[in-house]
Amino acid sequence: MSQIHSECFHSTMGLDEDMSSRARVRAPELVGAGGWINTGGKELSLADLRGRILVLDFWTFCCINCLHVLDELRELEEKHRDTVVIVGVHSPKFVHEAEHQAVVDAVARYEVAHPVLDDPKLVTWKQYAVRAWPTLVVIDPEGYVVAQHAGEGHAHAIARLVEELEAEHGAKGTLRRGDGPYVPPEPVAGALKFPGKAVRLPGGGYLVADSGHHSLVELAEDGESVVRRIGDGERGLMDGAAPRFSEPQGLALVPAGLELGYDVVVADTVNHALRGVRLADGVVTTLAGTGRQWWQGSPTAGPAREVDLSSPWDVAFFDGRVWIAMAGVHQLWAFDPATGTVGVAAGTTNEGLVDGPAAEAWFAQPSGLAVSADGEKLWVADSETSAVRWVSRETKHVHTAVGTGLFDFGHRDGAAEQALLQHPLGVTVLPDGSVAIADTYNHALRRFDPATGQVSTLATDLREPSGAVLAGEDIVVVESARHQLTRLRLPEEAVAVESVAHRTQRAATEVAPGALQLDVVFTAPAGQKLDERYGPSTRLLVSSTPPELLLAGAGPDSALSRELVLNPELTEGVLHVSAMAASCDDDPAIEYPACHVHQQDWGVPVRLVTGAASRLPLVLAGME
Repeated sequence: MSQIHSECFHSTMGLDEDMSSRARVRAPELVGAGGWINTGGKELSLADLRGRILVLDFWTFCCINCLHVLDELRELEEKHRDTVVIVGVHSPKFVHEAEHQAVVDAVARYEVAHPVLDDPKLVTWKQYAVRAWPTLVVIDPEGYVVAQHAGEGHAHAIARLVEELEAEHGAKGTLRRGDGPYVPPEPVAGALKFPGKAVRLPGGGYLVADSGHHSLVELAEDGESVVRRIGDGERGLMDGAAPRFSEPQGLALVPAGLELGYDVVVADTVNHALRGVRLADGVVTTLAGTGRQWWQGSPTAGPAREVDLSSPWDVAFFDGRVWIAMAGVHQLWAFDPATGTVGVAAGTTNEGLVDGPAAEAWFAQPSGLAVSADGEKLWVADSETSAVRWVSRETKHVHTAVGTGLFDFGHRDGAAEQALLQHPLGVTVLPDGSVAIADTYNHALRRFDPATGQVSTLATDLREPSGAVLAGEDIVVVESARHQLTRLRLPEEAVAVESVAHRTQRAATEVAPGALQLDVVFTAPAGQKLDERYGPSTRLLVSSTPPELLLAGAGPDSALSRELVLNPELTEGVLHVSAMAASCDDDPAIEYPACHVHQQDWGVPVRLVTGAASRLPLVLAGME
């Protein structure tokens, strides 16, 4: 199966154009106020890169789909190192992502081995008419744009195009081979490198997911002295006494009295797997996942070692199973140790903030989990909506405690309905039943009190906190970007901070109030056709924020065109559109035709203006 999955933060116009017919579009210059990273201090221009095949990767480091693309490009980057130069163009969503040091940290954290242009004001983003994270643009050796793809899953199509360009420009004499402009950064010194999360060990000390070193580290009671390391520091998927991990994040201790043969469950994020660790000897076993990333059309339940996962970010024992924050597909899954099975527990794969029955709820990169002391609630740090959510054990309904959706974020305390967070990655239940929040992009530890409905700030001046664990009367915070654990005394009173609110700075699409024709345009790739053998091959799901924006047209249907009615009493909002189409090989001679699922989600900010457009086209592109 192949798939165009949802962009992390969605397209306003659904731009995804194949220019492989070699349309002569001159590539705009690369400009960014933040300057260049991974070039040894050198400023690069398109002239410096002339003669090479250039792949621009428009990304932002909060975006899980962007992180998937970074991994997809590694093979291409290595195989065509003497002809291809990949340039990351960092185009921020959150305010924190516009800080240059934060981009430098992210480039090191995710082992980005190519030059990166820091474009905090979205100058190059606008010049290339990009509308979605991630977007890949291919530029030929003569400086012309030849392809542009939004979303993930395009690495193989780009690899084929690169081979064509190598042959074409090699014959013309316009291809220049040799070393690229990449200069690696200085390595981070210290025991930890961008640690993810930690757990308190029963005998004292801590086990830390040392994400940047692809390993687990046991630290002594002081939170600094290394007792041992599990994993050799090399990226990989290996079990046994000499294991390997790939950017592990979440950890969960097996509850006392439960004999499973392992003591800790690990969310091995980039391996798309769950691992079990036996603390007595450090032996590691893969519990769930195949090492491959889940795509639309893949199984969503079954024997755990046979089902693909997608960027599991955290784990927690809840309601008799190991619940998984499956950031890569905006869902919660659950692994049953007793039966060795795994499956979806909540969420639809649509990205957004929608409460209700677990099977109908929407999440957006859930990244942190914690269970209430009575076991009745599973708290969720829903990072892309800057929200804290919870799942009821009894009703299996999803609720939102703090947060309003994909577009609003900031640092504001007070009543939960108006409080703001900024991309939180962790939650920790405190002794009084309140919840500490690792408010990552605000560099703060926040607190939500369910009893009062109030949000307060416990500590500031942390550096990208990604999780926290209780230690007696203290709380130990994982300061990921400072590469350390920081021990804090739980304050009796919150810290006072000045309120700051932000809204994503991305232009809204002006549309007319009243009737709006929504058309999702899909053309099956060459040699394929829509697959109608088992019923409709397309699906369209529409909703809005706020819900009252849509007077008519919300809900699911099979047609890719629909008339919406927008509320004239509102001035702005967001349309959430999810489209899917299935196509199969169109050759009767093929006995077992290959089929492909194409899916894309959009969050379209709209501004209602009398006399503006009454049609909204979105392009669902077929795979090459």
